Amino acid sequence: MHHSFYGWYLKCQSQTQTLAVIPAIHNRGNKRTCSIQVITDNDAWTVLFPGDVFQRTKRNIFIGENRFGEKGVHLAIHTRQVTIKGNLEFGPLLPIKYDIMGPFALVPFMECRHSVWSMRHAVRGKVCINGQKYFFRNACGYWEGDSGRSFPKEYIWTQCFFADGALMLSVADIPMAGIRFTGVIGIVLWKGKEYRIATYLGARVVKIHNNMVRVIQGGLKLDVRLLETSGHPLKAPSKGDMVRTIHESASCRAFYRFCKEGCTMFAFETDRASFEFEYFS
Repeated sequence: MHHSFYGWYLKCQSQTQTLAVIPAIHNRGNKRTCSIQVITDNDAWTVLFPGDVFQRTKRNIFIGENRFGEKGVHLAIHTRQVTIKGNLEFGPLLPIKYDIMGPFALVPFMECRHSVWSMRHAVRGKVCINGQKYFFRNACGYWEGDSGRSFPKEYIWTQCFFADGALMLSVADIPMAGIRFTGVIGIVLWKGKEYRIATYLGARVVKIHNNMVRVIQGGLKLDVRLLETSGHPLKAPSKGDMVRTIHESASCRAFYRFCKEGCTMFAFETDRASFEFEYFS
């Protein structure tokens, strides 16, 4: 029986508003469905569609009248719960230097694979959700993807824009060939330079405690801490089916510190971080 999912996460953030959309396709045996999840600062919606309205090219996903891709997002959703209309245009994407999975990109049968399409790009446009307007001018965008069978049993994911860059970090419990290990992938974009933090480069987690994670890799150290625990329920894949509930804060309080060779490159608290903290230890 074939279980799989494929989805993108596109986040758009202005000085005052955050909007993230997740188009996805899910296969469980012969059952094929697709969905669009929409997350704002204060709310989240999941809209289900039949699988046959999903189309994908390398750079675009179409779900009915809705389009997602490198040029931007077009939303046209009308259900009893939610009406969403709007267009967002993207500026030039800022891709990372090579596949975030590194050599793990070549490993077959992985539970979940991650991709990063753009660390930071300009967003402009307007979206209206149940009458509330979201305006984006000189706003920032981030675009990543996931595919596989299931989300990791336990994981932490965070993404944040800041004045001189952007970052993303994912720490997850990875099952592989009968063993389990804590896998790390992350990118810190700082003053035009890309710092990659990953298990395949020697990164290891030295602390997961009280909503805080510390990762070290050679002379690099990254601390991330979730400062508030309110998150909106989202659907996540388990064996291809969107039956698991996770909690994401699309715009919440968090603290980040990045050090190199003992010197602090940056340390700041923000109320505009995106965070999923699904670790239970």
